Amino acid sequence: MRRHAPATERNRDPIAAVLAEELPASGIVLEIASGTGEHCAVFAERFPGLTWQPSDPDADALASIADWCAELHNVEPPLEIDAASGDFPSADALLCVNMVHISPWQATLGLLAGAGRVLAQGAPLILYGPYRREGVETAPSNEAFELWLKDKDPRFGLRFVEAVSAAAAVEGLALARLVEMPANNLMLVYRKG
Repeated sequence: MRRHAPATERNRDPIAAVLAEELPASGIVLEIASGTGEHCAVFAERFPGLTWQPSDPDADALASIADWCAELHNVEPPLEIDAASGDFPSADALLCVNMVHISPWQATLGLLAGAGRVLAQGAPLILYGPYRREGVETAPSNEAFELWLKDKDPRFGLRFVEAVSAAAAVEGLALARLVEMPANNLMLVYRKG
């Protein structure tokens, strides 16, 4: 049941370093598109004062998440959530790792709408993954990844930070911080206004 994503071992420490600066000291962190569940398990151990609520729309992913997090007291059972629906339970922070580029744009719009509805003023929506920026050259590895994504599904692809931020603004979310991460990825921290 337990699935493994090799990238998790490479990116979990840099992601956790940013989370330590952006997450509240206590409360519920809703993770959208938890995938294998490895990130949730690692972050739940590193941030024991928070309750983690993983989610994913895929049944195999939900089983993997449950397996990874079975022994952790501060992780709730995973929920079946399709980001595109924007139908999220209440939370004090939202985290979404590596979904925006590998899903249709509607999933990002749903994610932003859901975050805009459930987050209190000042609460963070934290996104991680590869993005494009207007006027900034994209790494060759990201260009190759984009071609692979488009071949997999033409609705997938690296999104422009500016487009995500414009859609976020409609939902009352403003880009508070952009952090350059290893392997040509970014962390985008939006906060509810």
